[in-house]
Amino acid sequence: MANNYVFKDCLPVAPLKLAALDGCQELASLVNDHIVSLRRHDMEEMIRQKKDLNFRGYHVDSYLLNFKCPRFGSGEGKAILSESVRGTDIFAMADVTNHSLTYQMFGNTNHMSPDDHFQNLKRLIGAVSATSHRLTVIMPFLYESRQHKRSARESLDCAMALEELVAMGVKNIITFDAHDPRVQNAIPLNCFDNFMPTYQFVRTLLEHEPGLAIDKEHLMVISPDEGAMDRAVYLANNLSVDMGMFYKRRNYAQIVDGRNPIVAHEFLGSSVEGKTVLIIDDMISSGESMLDTARELKGRKAEKVIICCTFGLFTNGFEQFDEFYAKGYIDHVITTNLNYRPGELLERPWYLEADMSGFLAAIINSLNHDVSIERTLSPTEKLQKLIQRHRSGADINNCETAF
Repeated sequence: MANNYVFKDCLPVAPLKLAALDGCQELASLVNDHIVSLRRHDMEEMIRQKKDLNFRGYHVDSYLLNFKCPRFGSGEGKAILSESVRGTDIFAMADVTNHSLTYQMFGNTNHMSPDDHFQNLKRLIGAVSATSHRLTVIMPFLYESRQHKRSARESLDCAMALEELVAMGVKNIITFDAHDPRVQNAIPLNCFDNFMPTYQFVRTLLEHEPGLAIDKEHLMVISPDEGAMDRAVYLANNLSVDMGMFYKRRNYAQIVDGRNPIVAHEFLGSSVEGKTVLIIDDMISSGESMLDTARELKGRKAEKVIICCTFGLFTNGFEQFDEFYAKGYIDHVITTNLNYRPGELLERPWYLEADMSGFLAAIINSLNHDVSIERTLSPTEKLQKLIQRHRSGADINNCETAF
């Protein structure tokens, strides 16, 4: 492993603890393994340099906090700590999209909603905030991030949630590919970091498509709507390829399920004929809009269509994606492991997963040492090195930066 994560004589601000709420424990376990490995490497490097970190608890077998959030038969709940957190630097991890978890209420089985997960997060904060040294919330899918702006007489749920976390003593909030990062304006005096998985998307793609030519004649980046333009522009500029976009023409005379129905997807951009196209966005919800975009691109004679989305929610299931894959409309769908993915998704032949656990471990390890995360925030340098290795024919699996 490269020495990028050796912090030399810089000590952590406090002993590290990862508090993984139910539904986020699989990801937290992977992150914990990476941090254990990173710090073992640090210790070996310090010993080699004949230096002593002299910090109790710097390198341990596990940084996971032992706690639980049980519920009473009435549906009420609480957080219970099984160990002391006095003076620790706590990183609380929550996946508010995990709908697979259930609890009993008056004898009935209820699936946990984002509201239930957020309430458990607040219970954990209530249990640790009085004695911990610092508290950071890691919420890859930002709670209520789809309700980020007011366009009618309606609530601003995401802004209210951020203000509530800050009021409870949370110092840092870490999220990934926020639906609209401007929601951080609700807490302008507090730390809000929004990380992007662009590097991991490209790496995963090149691992499964080693013969992909990265140039304007063979590759193009597509934004499925106006909201994804920034993501598409950034990726296209780094790959030095063209980009295009679709805009949704809607019927504003009707409202169906709380929104105006889409009449057609109109395309703006150069020809996609014979090219591999990357559709990039923050999430796949029902997937209808993404699939319509893929079908339009295949109708314009694109050779391959690859969808890259940070969060694969698949709220309407996978059947339509199976159908489009069988018809040749889509070739791959890449999402991250930042949110819950059911086992049947992992078995789909069209599905590829971008592992974010190492990246998240590097973020946590850096913040625990209070060192700059500028290089982590901007993956440009890593992207350029990866692309250069790919173009030169070198093995990207031996790339210096694995995440």
